[in-house]
Amino acid sequence: MPEIIPNLHPLIVHFPIALISVSAIFHVVAIATRGKACATHCSVLAHTTLWLGALAALPTVFFGWQAFNSVNHDEAGHAAMLLHRTWALATLALLVVLAGWDAWRSKLDAMPAWWFAGAVIGAWGMVATTAWHGGELVYRHGLGVMALPAVESGPTHGHEHASTLNGGEHADAMSPENAAHEHSHDGHTH
Repeated sequence: MPEIIPNLHPLIVHFPIALISVSAIFHVVAIATRGKACATHCSVLAHTTLWLGALAALPTVFFGWQAFNSVNHDEAGHAAMLLHRTWALATLALLVVLAGWDAWRSKLDAMPAWWFAGAVIGAWGMVATTAWHGGELVYRHGLGVMALPAVESGPTHGHEHASTLNGGEHADAMSPENAAHEHSHDGHTH
């Protein structure tokens, strides 16, 4: 079996993000189209995606906890991990409460109440904030990645850039007069 760095968390984390996003949208659409034929279908989608999103969040948090306890990190990364973990646990708690309440109190095609749609939108905001902090862990702190590329110096640092938009490997957006390699890596112009 291939080694997965850090584990399955990066793969499955996108399911609750997508499902809760779709649920928030369909909660609003179901209420906005109340009385029309499509409102019932939107209600079914609103309820179903909320329930599935909360279920998908459970293994996501489990694998996130494993990653939290297994990735190499520095002090700044550790502080960011603690913030992400706090948001993730609070978000999971809210999703479980909302989905449990909804499953217990609502029929599958029941029209959502405005207050409940507002709560789902709030939960979506928490999901988005948690996802933002998770992205910060990877893209700002480099956590859970096998290696960061070393910054190379020199005029071409191992490859050539295209001088036009449609040519070459990268098709960098450089004008022909700037094609003499005027770009920056970490504040150093080459």
